[in-house]
Amino acid sequence: MPKIRVLVADDSALMRKTLKSLIESDPSLVVIDTARDGEDAVEKARKLQPDVITMDVNMPKMDGLTALQIIVEEEIAPVVVVSSLTQEGSVTAFEALELGAFDYVPKPGGTVSLNIGAVRDELIYKIKAAYEASRSTKVMRRLASAKSKVKIDTSKKIVTPSPVSVDFYAVAIGISTGGPKTIYDVLPQLPADLNAAVFLVQHMPPSFTAQYAERLDQYCQLKVVEASDGMQVTPGVVYVGKGGFHLKLRRADGGLKIWLSRIPKHMFMPSADVMMESVLEHFGPKTVGVLMTGMGDDGANAMVKIKQAGGYTIAESEETAIVFGMPAEAIRRGGACEVLPSYEIASRILRKVGVRRG
Repeated sequence: MPKIRVLVADDSALMRKTLKSLIESDPSLVVIDTARDGEDAVEKARKLQPDVITMDVNMPKMDGLTALQIIVEEEIAPVVVVSSLTQEGSVTAFEALELGAFDYVPKPGGTVSLNIGAVRDELIYKIKAAYEASRSTKVMRRLASAKSKVKIDTSKKIVTPSPVSVDFYAVAIGISTGGPKTIYDVLPQLPADLNAAVFLVQHMPPSFTAQYAERLDQYCQLKVVEASDGMQVTPGVVYVGKGGFHLKLRRADGGLKIWLSRIPKHMFMPSADVMMESVLEHFGPKTVGVLMTGMGDDGANAMVKIKQAGGYTIAESEETAIVFGMPAEAIRRGGACEVLPSYEIASRILRKVGVRRG
């Protein structure tokens, strides 16, 4: 069976050597060459046509983001960003993902990471996932497609506290690989007076979610916040699950509050399944479940439960999903009332929940 051919781009000779060793520790992978900067990476990518490229961001001559944009626009190969700049919730991580990086692996420590071996398994897993996904030309086109951004004047976002009784809907969205790019097809299209609270689980490290929420808030009519323990649940607000915790709900002080929990133990924290089941417990048939691009099956079981309880469920279609894993599992298990491309999901949510009166 042919090996997956990888091009490694990093300005540090030590990191190039170390990454090559880590990648080739898996017998199904081979590093066909290395690049010392963005310009070198683009030239070698064009010449060698690798299956997957790992890319540092902070490089001389041409930086990694510029090189990434060229490689993705030319649909050469999927790019996995491996950079210290993706650590601690740096905005650079989201720029890379929005420009079309398939995924990211943060270097533990600085630019020259002495602990890079700690992310070996994650790196190999994501390289293989990028390769599998890229075998569809549709995926490369989706990664290359630019999203339109319209900045919202956040000073005009007024959120009225919710009454004690829950007389609005809940929209529970689970999304993973490809999510930071695809979510812009949905959230910015929802109006500020949406008659629902939105709960969003995006699989990402703890240091990312606050920055992720802030970035989304710039482009959404809805108020977007990182969920914090004890926060009151209000319609017109998107609550982004905090990395390292499950996003749950509980009754407290006569109202509905956010509950951040580390129970149950799960591969993903936050987990889409855990969040959706907690939302369903409190909103019942007024729950709208949405499962979008991502690897694995997190959220698929909860989608089945939402549908069975009389709620409404939407799975993203293969047409737009960068990785048709999570939504495909929801469909396979009978958990999807409807299957839609990402660009039709917002209008269907709005039709289902409506807007607040007055």
